[in-house]
Amino acid sequence: MPETNSQPPQTPPAPAAAHGPVRIGVVGGGQLARMMLGPAIELGLEVTVLATGPAESAAQGAARVRIGRHDDEEAVRALADEVDVLTFDHEHVPPPILHGLVRDGLAAVRPGPDALVHAQDKLLMRERLTALGHPCPRWWRATGPADVEAALDDVAAEGADRRSARVVVKTPRGGYDGHGVRVVSSGEDVADWFTEHGELLVEELVPFTRELSAQVARRPGGETVPFEVVRSRQQDGVCFEVIAPAPDLDPAAQRSIQDLARAIAEDLDVTGMLAVELFETADGRVLVNELAMRPHNTGHWSMDGAVTGQFEQHLRAVADLPLGSPARTAPHAVMVNLLGGSRDDLAAGAREAMAQDPSLKVHLYGKDVRPGRKVGHVSCAGEDPEELLARAHRAERLIIEGRRSVEDQGGAATEENA
Repeated sequence: MPETNSQPPQTPPAPAAAHGPVRIGVVGGGQLARMMLGPAIELGLEVTVLATGPAESAAQGAARVRIGRHDDEEAVRALADEVDVLTFDHEHVPPPILHGLVRDGLAAVRPGPDALVHAQDKLLMRERLTALGHPCPRWWRATGPADVEAALDDVAAEGADRRSARVVVKTPRGGYDGHGVRVVSSGEDVADWFTEHGELLVEELVPFTRELSAQVARRPGGETVPFEVVRSRQQDGVCFEVIAPAPDLDPAAQRSIQDLARAIAEDLDVTGMLAVELFETADGRVLVNELAMRPHNTGHWSMDGAVTGQFEQHLRAVADLPLGSPARTAPHAVMVNLLGGSRDDLAAGAREAMAQDPSLKVHLYGKDVRPGRKVGHVSCAGEDPEELLARAHRAERLIIEGRRSVEDQGGAATEENA
């Protein structure tokens, strides 16, 4: 199991509240903020959520809610003015707003803006990780279609047929869950994006065998605790299923990937949870795909499958509390996302799934159902990972489609290459 790595403090922690519990402000009212609420109550932390409206996922359950946008400086500063620590449900807060908070000392910003920018800007992330020597796919900066064509020529020069050569193009900012990503064979395929974004990130199309994710929690003084590396699968660019630990990953590779995640957290001075999404290739190499500096979809299994789940661990880290054990509570744990389908009454589906499988854990996010939208997840833990996945997928189909679909449909997740 992963071991805690304690290091001497590198930077002094921000002062906690003079009286009473540490007050934490979460920018963003989505499901990640919602799933912080339970652990915050257990830890005696006061959480205030900045949500765009009372119907947002976290706003439905939070005791303290401020209404406002993440890109409204006045709204973010008002939140920071009444809390001790500011953290995030997503990475989209403009850096100038966060730098202003740090300058004025309104609240401790965790992760800080100089770290968070590497999860906000994919080009900056690629530049920094490459300079630090961390493994990345081959990449190019593109300011027009000709740069994409040049990248395609580079790919073809290494043996690919130029007529069939393809690259992955990503918008530097704002992309998530498959948005802002295209696999192209021509610069003209993304000509419209240059008008909107100016610069784009171009990457080689990695022939990976599977996707892995490594999470690590880090306190302000530098103490880090890694979670076990997990395998994830995508559906239409959205995380669909996760299994912990990653099957057939030998202990040496497990430690090496955990060390990579820890090194990135230290190099970028991350505070809180860091998720490092990775491609594993046929020859056993791993390449960094994306970074997230907050709880992450690939860590949802830990809510019910680990001694300390990722949401509690994130709160412990940003509040500068002792970090908890990430040890699994069973030999294997799985998580399957509920991606919106034909059924609007998810609560009824959840009742049916729980009645059918009492050992299953169901988490609903209180969101309106749209096709492909993350509206919840199911998880279970036990001895046999394939049996666990079958149970989780059976419940997933029952909840989002109804009993007839469970009887009529089969199959599991499919893997996407982008």
